[in-house]
Amino acid sequence: MIIGAGAAGLTAALAAHESGASVRLIEKQKRLGGTAAISGGVVWLPDHDQMAAQGIEDSSADALAYFLSLDHGEIDEAVLSAFVTEAGPMLSFLTGLDAIRLTMMPDYPDYYEDRPGAKTGGRSLDNELFDFKTLGQWKDWVFAHGPAPRMMLRETPLGGGSGLVDPAEMQRRETEDLRGWGQALVGRLLKACLDRGIEPVLGCGGYRLLVENGRVTGAIVERGGERETITARNGVILATGGFEWNDAVKHAFLRGPLDAPASPPTNRGDGLKMAMAAGAGLGNMTSAWWVPTLAIPEAQWQSGETRNMPVLIERTLPHGIMVNREGKRFCNEAANYSALAGAFHAFDPASYAYPNLPAYLIFDSHYRERYPLSSIMPGTPLPEWVAQAGSLEELAAQIGVDAKNLPATVNRFNELAEQLDDQDFGRGKTGYDRFYGDRSRDGAAATLGGVTKAPFYAVEIRMGALGTNGGAKTNAQAQIVDVDGEPIAGLFGAGNVIGAPTGSVYAGAGGTLGPALTFGYIAGRAAAKRVNQ
Repeated sequence: MIIGAGAAGLTAALAAHESGASVRLIEKQKRLGGTAAISGGVVWLPDHDQMAAQGIEDSSADALAYFLSLDHGEIDEAVLSAFVTEAGPMLSFLTGLDAIRLTMMPDYPDYYEDRPGAKTGGRSLDNELFDFKTLGQWKDWVFAHGPAPRMMLRETPLGGGSGLVDPAEMQRRETEDLRGWGQALVGRLLKACLDRGIEPVLGCGGYRLLVENGRVTGAIVERGGERETITARNGVILATGGFEWNDAVKHAFLRGPLDAPASPPTNRGDGLKMAMAAGAGLGNMTSAWWVPTLAIPEAQWQSGETRNMPVLIERTLPHGIMVNREGKRFCNEAANYSALAGAFHAFDPASYAYPNLPAYLIFDSHYRERYPLSSIMPGTPLPEWVAQAGSLEELAAQIGVDAKNLPATVNRFNELAEQLDDQDFGRGKTGYDRFYGDRSRDGAAATLGGVTKAPFYAVEIRMGALGTNGGAKTNAQAQIVDVDGEPIAGLFGAGNVIGAPTGSVYAGAGGTLGPALTFGYIAGRAAAKRVNQ
């Protein structure tokens, strides 16, 4: 029995089925796919065949060295090794079932290029377009929000592309319902499940695990307002989301504020609570897949919550900076989004507050004339939540930051930008810093440009996450272990419900989905073989 029909759960279902088990896959929502379905769908995997075919050297040793150079004590090396060594077999397995079609992005760098074992490209893989018509009636049961993505990520600026596709080709994709990004990832996994007779049961959520004589034998589930019992001979795989929308659990565990999640509001820690009630140990609970976010008041989830959009490109472009309430810069704005949380979570003991929350993206008219802000294109009217003023002093007064410091901060940044040398925070020094910038400009100029032309603009930036990455602790066989580190018989886990195999380290684009798919593969095979019974 698999609880949760996202990318990890669908992969676990396929792995268990192909290992000879009968599979029941349930999903509490009326549409499946969860966070993966609305994500970019990129998968980070080390040492895979496509890298070798294109002459990019990689190895398990390099990948381990890379992660361990970033570890602050939260990584279990045996669990990390399982991800690194099984990632390649997982990719071959899913590719062989036509459950995944990925293409390497050779120029997409790891997020920490200066660390041992890092690569300047090749480990992040993008999905080929998937024909949603092949899903039949199931095409309407995949979670989506907004227009379906008709491009592959590598065709967009997020993947290093131009964002331009021939209009006739775009029309063909629309007509044929070809989708990219996370829709392609989840759609293709779902099609492989359906082809094997695995039909997810929707609107059926896990409530409590059944434990008999120290072994998990099934679960009590909730469906249609009623509770029922489902037994599972070979055990249960938890493959639910994180807890970033559960305020009580966030406040109990996370190291700092996470008040604007970018994930769907269904991620409320259901699977985590089930595991804890069964005696599971916990790992990595202070952390998340952090990302700065921008709240779009007019964009709401189906359940009414405001949708918070990840701020990936906007903060890295020339002619913009981020400042705190004091009107001062506090970070390299172009650094990788997950690591940036460390700057946002800086705590001031004197004021007993987080001085960098909220922050503000400040940009000028050069920026406004050239670059989009989320979905707001240059030349189109600005919504009311974008502040604008004829001077930096007036802008500071509007948003409530120090009106003396902001002009001084901008003047300092402009001097550094003119020299193409950010001596204060090092912005523009790495390939990753420049990757999301203006790629028509060379070197550090891709991200450094002065904030000089009035009027000036500002939007509030908060701390969000793509999901939490702490949860039930597992061993290398994806078995959930108890508080003493012993396997709980019949209980397995994959995805954001477990403590991430990579700890708090977001290795590169796809750093969440790579471990999720791989541990789904490990868990499905292990459960089918009843490794701990």
